[in-house]
Amino acid sequence: MAKNNISRRDFIKVSSAGLLGTAFALGTQSCAKGKKKPNFVFFMTDDQRWDGMSCAGNPVLKTPNMDRIAEEGVRFENMFVTTSLCGPSRASYLTGKYVHNHGVRRNGEELSLDQKTFPEMLKDAGYETAFVGKWHNRDLGKGRGFDYTFGFKGQGRYHNPLIAENFGPEKEYEGHVTDILADHAIKFLEQEHEKPFCLLLWFKAPHRSWLPAKRFEDLYKDKKMPEPSTFHDDYEGRPDAVKNTDMRIGDFDDVPDLDTFLRNYYRTLVGVDENVGRVLDVLDRLGFTDNTVVVYSGDNGFFLGEHHFFDKRLMYEHSIRVPLLVRYPKMVQPGNTNPEMVLNVDVGPTILDLAGVEIPMDMDGISMKPLLKGISSPWRKDFLYEYYEYPAVHSVRKNRGIRTKRWKYIHYFEEPEEFELYDIQNDPEEMNNLYDNPAYMNVVTQLRERMAELRRELNDPDL
Repeated sequence: MAKNNISRRDFIKVSSAGLLGTAFALGTQSCAKGKKKPNFVFFMTDDQRWDGMSCAGNPVLKTPNMDRIAEEGVRFENMFVTTSLCGPSRASYLTGKYVHNHGVRRNGEELSLDQKTFPEMLKDAGYETAFVGKWHNRDLGKGRGFDYTFGFKGQGRYHNPLIAENFGPEKEYEGHVTDILADHAIKFLEQEHEKPFCLLLWFKAPHRSWLPAKRFEDLYKDKKMPEPSTFHDDYEGRPDAVKNTDMRIGDFDDVPDLDTFLRNYYRTLVGVDENVGRVLDVLDRLGFTDNTVVVYSGDNGFFLGEHHFFDKRLMYEHSIRVPLLVRYPKMVQPGNTNPEMVLNVDVGPTILDLAGVEIPMDMDGISMKPLLKGISSPWRKDFLYEYYEYPAVHSVRKNRGIRTKRWKYIHYFEEPEEFELYDIQNDPEEMNNLYDNPAYMNVVTQLRERMAELRRELNDPDL
């Protein structure tokens, strides 16, 4: 197995040597004196996986506004999070760093003010910045220099939420949280802007427990939800670390069966889509569309009945793979899909690069700007995954692993150590654990060595 991955630092060195000279020359021109810097609107959902939209082939959902971003921009087919858990993943989006480098290893931990976020760097570069929605790290974004904030503590609540504006006292707002967040994002957009702006609109939906807006309460009421082919998985060949997780459908009052769960999950996503459309329409009305980068993504994936599971955390595809849509009319050709493996840690560096702001060398991610421009360039062939929240809710043990385009190797690294190996190319549903098969001993050895190499490259202090 060739060591064909390229680190961010090596990527930059190669670029400066001329391999990507055209791409970076064009980027320099866009930031030249007299050129207007782009605005940014970054939508994020909570627990939406990559196929939770009709443009990605979902058989139930109709998401015309998410689809619109894809049709007018690019949809990344292989976007992954490096930790499938809300707080840690959001911190990775903000900092461009792996969990082991930014320090938020569990939900509820504080992202240190020493860890600079890309909105802070944009602020220093002359941007107006705003955050609306679910931050989900203990600092709530305080001290990050936002010009406007409208956010809630923890998970918040769907109906009549308690929300603080500009870190003032919490106030109860009547209505559904998805609508209310969009209302205040639009309020920010409609203000007069003398500077380029960056707006983060990070929704609560579709996080558990799923309570849709009243207008969607009967949606899908007569529709039988599709049962995944792996719904009746008997876990044969899987380690105890998987068998002993606590996230089976039917074991929780708010997840009593597949139909009830999926109907409400999808109902909350339809509400997100409707409000995304409201924001896109405002960008059109105010004349911002051509000069605004719209990013749409999710903080982690979610099991929708695969292996009889809901929730996330494990390194299986449905848990770690998320949507990524990017629209920027000045750069991105509409209606494209991109197959490269991109990560949550790449989003911050990409936004900085598009804004003409220097990317800090301690960021672990890589700017996706060449991919957005459609330029053929070296890209990663594998990536590291890590998960640390144990013991905790859902009882998923600490694990890390490596995913290549074909293979996935997972190591539950605390005693008793356990392992999984999947051939994603021939077993996309991850049903046949090959780890103990002698025919794959060399594959295991190569993946284990490559994972150690990635950890060294990414300065993992636990190595």
